[in-house]
Amino acid sequence: MNVYARLMRLDKPVGIYLLLWPTLWALFLAADGWPKLDLLLIFTLGVVLMRSAGCVINDYADRNIDKFIERTQYRPITSGEISATNALKIFFGLISVAFGLVLLTNLLTMQLAVVAALLAILYPFTKRWTHLPQFVLGTAFAMSVPMAFAATNNFIPASAWWIFAATIIWTVIYDTMYAMSDREEDIKIGVKSTAILFATYDRLILGLLQIALILVFFKISESFKMSIFFDISILLASTLMVYHQFLIKNREKTVCFKAFLHNNYIGMVIFIGIALSVAQ
Repeated sequence: MNVYARLMRLDKPVGIYLLLWPTLWALFLAADGWPKLDLLLIFTLGVVLMRSAGCVINDYADRNIDKFIERTQYRPITSGEISATNALKIFFGLISVAFGLVLLTNLLTMQLAVVAALLAILYPFTKRWTHLPQFVLGTAFAMSVPMAFAATNNFIPASAWWIFAATIIWTVIYDTMYAMSDREEDIKIGVKSTAILFATYDRLILGLLQIALILVFFKISESFKMSIFFDISILLASTLMVYHQFLIKNREKTVCFKAFLHNNYIGMVIFIGIALSVAQ
């Protein structure tokens, strides 16, 4: 695949899906049905652009350490296929196009987009000074939620923040699983993560976070007066979480990474429950 496509991780679209699902949750709940086609297109394209930009700035920030990690040593910047300067140009180009899309919405959405962009830029550097970069990533991903409500209704109801919270919790869960696959190498090179912070309590804390996520989903159901379809989707998502706990039980690198990838189905199941509920 083209080196620039690999830089933006277009060959690994699961990151797009993980960002897209909460965006769609918010769009459909904000519209109480199918969102307007223009907003659906704007936010879907925005997700692709921002996830791509996030991958570029992440690889730029990690260009001097990716070479020491088996899974990342052949990424385009650290391997020398693309210069750091060109990577920055690509990043700002993607950000500019994404913000151009936001200009088609309203002032409140534009203001929130600035916060989202700043968080996206900040995230890759946080792993140097805090064990909670996954929380920063979750907040960056969750900014799509108030943006969706702002673009749809020009205000953000209090109930929207439950979706915001669910997105943060979910992101911390799956990105900790991702970090578990790199934990030993990260410790050696001095990179911080929740996987390192949680240490031997990782599965327990992830289990508690999964329970918290389920409870927040039920709060969303109550706040938005969802139908039984959404409650069924929560139960299905809960089953998937149990499966993920089974996958990570021995903390094997490849299986932890598989659990991370499999979280895509949680986002999908919850979206289907929301779509069926608001379609009634």
